[in-house]
Amino acid sequence: MLRLTAAAIALTLNLAAGAAENPATDAHARGLQTLNKITAGNSTRVLDNLREVAPDLAQWIVDFAYGQVVSRPQLDLRTRELVTVAALTALGNAAPQLKAHVNGALNAGAKPEEVVEVVLQMAVYAGFPAALNGINVVKDVLTERGIKLTPAH
Repeated sequence: MLRLTAAAIALTLNLAAGAAENPATDAHARGLQTLNKITAGNSTRVLDNLREVAPDLAQWIVDFAYGQVVSRPQLDLRTRELVTVAALTALGNAAPQLKAHVNGALNAGAKPEEVVEVVLQMAVYAGFPAALNGINVVKDVLTERGIKLTPAH
């Protein structure tokens, strides 16, 4: 007598229908799609630079960071990027990553004024030196993008 478990039957049906999913491939595709939104389509350049030295790290970033975490539907990408700007500002030692994510926040639809406000709020929670360093990164990004702000009080 042949006994099949429900999982074996489901797998057999999926394979027969050609619908077998590969979670790793799905995460990679989601990760690339999300990273492309954040980098305005420049993810290949960003990843190629990293792959030259640490190909595994490039894959982890795409598959895990962007494919499994950043692409989750509970927060929109704009919000996730603003949260990331706050965290990187608070760290105070990640200027290149902060620059990338300030650009990412803008690419995801955040207003320049919102990015500035996030960094200003970090003065309260991470200290003035971290906020000053962060605001200088924001200023550089806005200048590079040709965005001029009228400071609000």
